Amino acid sequence: MSAQHPDIATEQAFIDHAYECLELSKTDAWKLRDLSEAGRGGTFQARYERDVFDEALVNRLTALDLGDAALVFGRIDRFAESPDALESFHIGRLAVSDQNREPVVVDWRAPVAEPFYRATGRETMGLARRRHFSVQGHELLGIEDELFGQGHVGIGSDGPTTSTEGGAQQNLRGYSTLLAALQRGRTGQLGDIVATIQSEQDEIIRSPQAGVLVVQGGPGTGKTVVALHRAAYLLYTFRFPLEAQGVLVIGPNRVFLRYIERVLPSLGEAGVLQVVLSDLVPSVTYGARDSVLAARVKGDMRMSKVITKAVSDRERPLRDNLQLPFRSGYVRLSAQDAANIVRQGRRRFRRHNAARKWVETEVLQALGASWRDPGVSLSELKESLRPLPEFRIAMERMWPLLTPAQLLNDLYGSKALLRLAAENILSEAEYTSLYRERVQDIESARFSEHDVAVLDDAFEVLGPLPGKNGKIDESDEIRTYGHIVIDEVQDLTPMQLQMVSRRSLNGSMTIVGDMAQATGALAPESWADVLKHLPDRREQRVVGLSVGYRIPAQIMELADKVMHAAAPGLRSPQSVREGDAGPRIVNAAQSGGTLLDVVTAETKALIEELPAGNVAVVCPDNMVAAVSDALSAAGMSHGKAANTALDTGLTVVPVSLVKGLELDGVVVVEPQDIVEIETLGLRALYVALTRPTQRLTVVHHRPLPPCMVY
Repeated sequence: MSAQHPDIATEQAFIDHAYECLELSKTDAWKLRDLSEAGRGGTFQARYERDVFDEALVNRLTALDLGDAALVFGRIDRFAESPDALESFHIGRLAVSDQNREPVVVDWRAPVAEPFYRATGRETMGLARRRHFSVQGHELLGIEDELFGQGHVGIGSDGPTTSTEGGAQQNLRGYSTLLAALQRGRTGQLGDIVATIQSEQDEIIRSPQAGVLVVQGGPGTGKTVVALHRAAYLLYTFRFPLEAQGVLVIGPNRVFLRYIERVLPSLGEAGVLQVVLSDLVPSVTYGARDSVLAARVKGDMRMSKVITKAVSDRERPLRDNLQLPFRSGYVRLSAQDAANIVRQGRRRFRRHNAARKWVETEVLQALGASWRDPGVSLSELKESLRPLPEFRIAMERMWPLLTPAQLLNDLYGSKALLRLAAENILSEAEYTSLYRERVQDIESARFSEHDVAVLDDAFEVLGPLPGKNGKIDESDEIRTYGHIVIDEVQDLTPMQLQMVSRRSLNGSMTIVGDMAQATGALAPESWADVLKHLPDRREQRVVGLSVGYRIPAQIMELADKVMHAAAPGLRSPQSVREGDAGPRIVNAAQSGGTLLDVVTAETKALIEELPAGNVAVVCPDNMVAAVSDALSAAGMSHGKAANTALDTGLTVVPVSLVKGLELDGVVVVEPQDIVEIETLGLRALYVALTRPTQRLTVVHHRPLPPCMVY
């Protein structure tokens, strides 16, 4: 776009005015904070109220800090009461008012802004004109107008152009502005799409809060960023009580979290918790690796029954009668009485640890009843018997206090306990796959990513440990959230889905994914397989995104061949743009060099083609070190995704971590290895091929998978 539009100067002046108003709002907020800081004394209530006020101001100041993001990106002119009169609203990232509290910029989430995203030629929603700004920081670069009832007019580098229905532009709002945004280089972090949200995306963003909303979208459809914008929209629309209830965003790995971490803050929402599943089960060390079979077993819902049985197996009557010294004689507990106490404890209490105090009290009372003086006090019995090793051993046998880590360490470390808990639930091969050496020091125990949901399930059965007074602290319980967003949900196992459901306060969720990209241990066949493990208190809805914005059509054509082989019957999204070049496929065996030599040369060439772009080499996990060494030997500075995310211009990314990321250029290494090594390897290859926004190079030494051969 160029500055040829006749309203450029006027709109630039308005944008400058909007920024001046924003700066005044910041200044006013800082003044209020300074006043709050001035007096820190007073009553507890006064201090508490000041802290709440201060937190609100900090949140406001955070929202007002836009960084390089554009404040204003559009305008709508709509008919007022008189057919000849128009009223205008400038649409932006957040609401801004002038000194007289008159609105200058309307927040994109406000109801009045909805026509900016939803109006069409058939459903104008009262609009006469929709105007899109191409903005870089404070500078207005160009304007694109849509005149309803008079065609669509854009001002580009060659002056006004008119688009018609059909082709790549059909049903796309602000096509020129959208195309300009798509062609910008990647920064290594996902950006918001608030200025270019399309109608089908906006319908999802503004859909009702209640219930589980599933967003099915192929690569490049924007499903991740749509889900994040939906979270921002819900926080704006239902600020109370949703802000207090909390919004939780769950991503597949930390590389992905680093990639999306700026989206919500750029929309003025900095208080959303973004985690991977293991963050929800703290105080445990991870890093262990599972066999393929063990990973599948730990994700299967039958594992929940195994955990319940394993806890029950730790609630055991005494083998023999218990005799303990007391005063000048002995007190006794029969094995039969111990069995009765255990049986009643199971019946009275839903969670194991909560029953410990009751069981201990019952044991002490039964011991006291055997004493010749029936008036002996419970406190005296506690003081005398609790320190005895025999008493502690008896309690540990009957009803031990257990953390989830202790339970699993004991269970996995004993073939006998595994057989006892899993017999008639799992096959022998399945429960044997869970066995590993027990560690003596629980602090040194390491668990796998597949254990996270099992640990969480164990916590649900065990409950938190009681405090010194024997009572459970409610703050130790699992926290629930008013809305939960899950990305790449197709890779979550049933146990993991159940874990997430426990954290839902009211069943409100946005879950996004793509069945064609399902590469997890227990990949679902359909969304019904996912939804049966999620809350169903309200209607569960499945919606689709059909348009691919990110991936050029030539690259998508190659990826489609792999998708149809990996997941026959699934539809791929329709790309809205042609790229400058199709995928480049290089046979290293014909080049005279080694595979790594060719990878290095092709990566260097790609960087030269995309000097301002973000490039990644995507390879099988077991090749990351070798590829990194080859790049270093060639003097090419780069990062590794597991350590640096996408913070460098060139990154080596194992295929297991590439899902959800987007880059300007991608070199995919040895597709056949990806297919053979990865679980559901063809789908993993499909994921790798659909990461670039501009250029794709495939380097192979082994023959290509048949579906990739033209």
